[in-house]
Amino acid sequence: MKKLFRIQERTGQEPAHPKKACVRKQASASAIKKLAFILPLLVVVLLSHAQDTSRSRRLPIIDVHMHAMKVNPAFAADMCPWFLKDMPGGDPNQPAPSFLNISCADPLKAAKTDKEMQDAVIGTMKRLNMTGIAYGDPAIIRNWQKAFPGRIIPGIGVSNPKQMSVAAFRDSLASGFYKVMGEVAPQYEGLSPSDTSLDAYFAIAEQLNIPVGIHMGTGGNGMANITSPKYRASLGNPFLLEDMLARHPKLKIWVMHAGYPMADEMIALMGANAYVYVDLAGFIWSYPLEEIHDYIRRLVQAGFGKRILYGTDLLVWPKLIETSIGVIENANYLSFEQKRDILFNNAVRFFRLDESKFK
Repeated sequence: MKKLFRIQERTGQEPAHPKKACVRKQASASAIKKLAFILPLLVVVLLSHAQDTSRSRRLPIIDVHMHAMKVNPAFAADMCPWFLKDMPGGDPNQPAPSFLNISCADPLKAAKTDKEMQDAVIGTMKRLNMTGIAYGDPAIIRNWQKAFPGRIIPGIGVSNPKQMSVAAFRDSLASGFYKVMGEVAPQYEGLSPSDTSLDAYFAIAEQLNIPVGIHMGTGGNGMANITSPKYRASLGNPFLLEDMLARHPKLKIWVMHAGYPMADEMIALMGANAYVYVDLAGFIWSYPLEEIHDYIRRLVQAGFGKRILYGTDLLVWPKLIETSIGVIENANYLSFEQKRDILFNNAVRFFRLDESKFK
């Protein structure tokens, strides 16, 4: 008892009765058991809330160049991004050099089915708060729209007059389903974008106030003598757009692939035509990274940071979306505002979109 009183003197507390202490220990053990049950649930709830908050706060991105197409098993091979950093050429008497390569440590996996591609692409778009302008198979586009309502904007392109009559093209745009004319790729057909055979189609787009995306630039290693015999590098010269733009002064166009590698011509054309923008699709993941950054930096330094649009291109490899976005997000020569312009703001302005709908 003396010990107990001494303890009380030192602590100022009444010593616990043995029976009371036992009861307290049992209550404490019961509380610990309850906590052990509740804490994991609390952690799950907090993590879920944090993830939801993170999603809701992720800044929106608009991809202006997505191909919604059926998966071709013959083309569904794995691929290394920036694969054109080595173009050794070939010999006409030997098998053609491979268009792609898988010599990197972690090649991007190709989708093997339409469903796999859709699930991967739409899943990424939802996670990254994206909106996409898609061209390709109408059925695939509609499937993507159903999977992600309000976030897939359809486009339709004509690259030569044999593909679709002028009347059919007008009807397609007038239906309201298609909001964009693209991808227009006369370069692969051996045609200049100012060829008069395409003039009636551009006139319809101008009349209906429809923006037009035109392929210009290189197409990879050995395009003309391996995959597309009508392809001509000279037909990717941005200056070839001038006559067509003069005939259609109210037409808004963006040059796909930024006219790479003809930076001087692209800059001169944009300086002369205030309604011309560019996208970064395709070349942003195929050519050497240093070359890509030099080209983007050149456009920005020339004063056209407000006219650069983000795009991917082929989505046979769904991870290309994150790979391509990473090029912009990790560009240390771009300010935060310039990155946001490329990834979102410029597209909102160019396509006359309601910004509030995409946030």
